[in-house]
Amino acid sequence: MFYLLNILIQMKIILNNNILRKTFRPFNDIGFVPTMGGIHEGHISLIKKSIKLNKKTIVSIFINPKQFNDIKDFKSYPSNIKDDLAILKKIKNLDFIYIPKFKDIYKDKKQSQIKIRKKDKILCAKYRKGHFEGVLDVMNRLTSLIKPKKIFMGEKDFQQLFLVRNFIEKKFQTKVIGCKTIRNKNKLALSSRNFLLNEQELNDVEKISKTFLNLKNKIKNTNNINRFLQKSKKDLERFFNIKIEYLDNRNVKNLTISNKYRGSKIFLSYYFKCIRLIDNF
Repeated sequence: MFYLLNILIQMKIILNNNILRKTFRPFNDIGFVPTMGGIHEGHISLIKKSIKLNKKTIVSIFINPKQFNDIKDFKSYPSNIKDDLAILKKIKNLDFIYIPKFKDIYKDKKQSQIKIRKKDKILCAKYRKGHFEGVLDVMNRLTSLIKPKKIFMGEKDFQQLFLVRNFIEKKFQTKVIGCKTIRNKNKLALSSRNFLLNEQELNDVEKISKTFLNLKNKIKNTNNINRFLQKSKKDLERFFNIKIEYLDNRNVKNLTISNKYRGSKIFLSYYFKCIRLIDNF
């Protein structure tokens, strides 16, 4: 608690909605970076882009229980507010950190009416029932509270970006900006879940990531890309001893299955031991 108060003196940290409303009343050009903590270089790149494009920038840290379809996943999600604040306080010109409690976000206890369409129940939505309904619900509530001009989200969670952008931009006068995936020197996409891996596991996952990235070059002149990917899926599962949920080539504009190289991405989800990792390239 002493650490938090000490940081509070140095940074403009907002701990409840009353302070949020009083603080934001004078501003109409706010950039917003929503996070669940576990701050890494990917988050920092989003924050710096927001600082560059907006007069004021706010970062939220809130682990949203409504978007977890597995209670074990929720309880094991990496969380260290002290470490997060230590990283964020070093970012020049970051204006606000918003650390709400559950009651701040879900003050309205009415059950959410948000449903995703049947055609969108693909990729992560197929395997994580209720996940994106929870994501859209919390983004709806956060956007209503903060009223940002722009929201910045990473392309690593591309389906999330796709659904949030379609939902938010139809309902609010807010632009959702997609930002490129940040990778480490060994080409692994940065993710808060990477903090759950020990050093040896991280090395193993980096090897897996490099192998998947190489698929992008292999499909360039392939007639039936998804047939090739399905064959590759079985080979990769055996070789790396992993469980792949999906390995699809999809159109980036509507996420439909595509056998074209241009205008498409390969979407991937797999379990390494008990940790679920996603990527696209």
